[in-house]
Amino acid sequence: MGFTVTKISEGYVQPAEPTPPGSLTLDWIGRYPTHRGLVDSLHIYKHGVEPAKVIRDALARALVPYYPIAGRIVQPEGCEPRVECTGEGVWFVAASANCSLADVNYLERPMMLTQNDILPYTELETSPADTLMMIQVTEFTCGGFVIGLRFNHASADGLGSAQMITAIGELARGLPEPSIKPVWNRESYPNPKVKPAPLPDLPKLALEYSAVDFPTHYINQLKKQYLEHTNGKWCSTFDIIIAKVWQCRTRAIYSDPDVNIRMCFFASTRHILKIEKGYYGNSIFPVKVSTTSGTILNSSVVEIVDLIKKAKDQMAVDVLKWANDEFEVDPFSMTFNYETIYVSDWTKLGFVEVDYGWGIPMYCGPYTNNDYIASCILLKAPAPFEGARLIARCVSKEHVDNFNELVNRFD
Repeated sequence: MGFTVTKISEGYVQPAEPTPPGSLTLDWIGRYPTHRGLVDSLHIYKHGVEPAKVIRDALARALVPYYPIAGRIVQPEGCEPRVECTGEGVWFVAASANCSLADVNYLERPMMLTQNDILPYTELETSPADTLMMIQVTEFTCGGFVIGLRFNHASADGLGSAQMITAIGELARGLPEPSIKPVWNRESYPNPKVKPAPLPDLPKLALEYSAVDFPTHYINQLKKQYLEHTNGKWCSTFDIIIAKVWQCRTRAIYSDPDVNIRMCFFASTRHILKIEKGYYGNSIFPVKVSTTSGTILNSSVVEIVDLIKKAKDQMAVDVLKWANDEFEVDPFSMTFNYETIYVSDWTKLGFVEVDYGWGIPMYCGPYTNNDYIASCILLKAPAPFEGARLIARCVSKEHVDNFNELVNRFD
């Protein structure tokens, strides 16, 4: 049976009350060329009562304290990009599917609905790179709904965007105001003079999709091994899983021990830079690990965790150097090739706790579909599974079977 989604209404949701006009600066990272674009994600809920109406109304109220998000990014010739507080609003789509979430397997891959079905798009004049946020709420039969969210990385990192979405949930549940007062204050964020590196070339890597659910007992087993390896030192679920994945990917791809390989992920710097509570801009810094394929081929998972934690420690030093304008070369510069893997952690951003009145999502995560970045993303596993899920587009068809076999070994 063919399933269809009908877009019932679409248009801009404006703030529920008058908001200040004016022009606001973006932080240094928000002005970075590779961060000016929409990050797509799906948030799947099993139950809801008229969710599109409830969320639309809550969004209008949330846009009062979060009024910059109702504006547009502008960049006059010869100037830095800024947010113009126009109050134009957030593009909002209410949609209806002719099926239940179970009918489409809760949007597991291979997906039975298309990207255009479940994510909001507009053919109006505004460029997606200038819009700060778009939302689509698709209601399914049997009461479930899916939020397709598109948030501009120029205005907020993952923690910042989750903070605003949490506020919408709180207002939807009847709270008089968000529990966290939003703070723009981009002017107080470090603004070093180092210039962003040129945009990297985007290769065509033809990457295959994989999804792995790591059971809790296996994660705890690896953490225990690390505890014993280090005589009592702690490591996170993220540390242990990405070490396992990097090991499996390297063993699936390389036999030559002399290939230079890299892993990169972005870590929050709010605690290091002592950013005030409520700030919802970008406050991240790259953690980069470089080594040879032979090192990873011959290392245990816990030994690879050592490499990752050492790079994290170095990041804490480097971010302060960057903030004090002590870098001559852009530390955010990226290389996109098959030897480099990018990873991110969505488990602690806050999206998994967002409740619009009918409980937390059964699943949420980014909608990824590109062939130029070898990437892995750690998520909370979809209910009722206990553990963590990794979604990946990090190997080509030539290596995907070997990678999947290695990464799914939980002994």
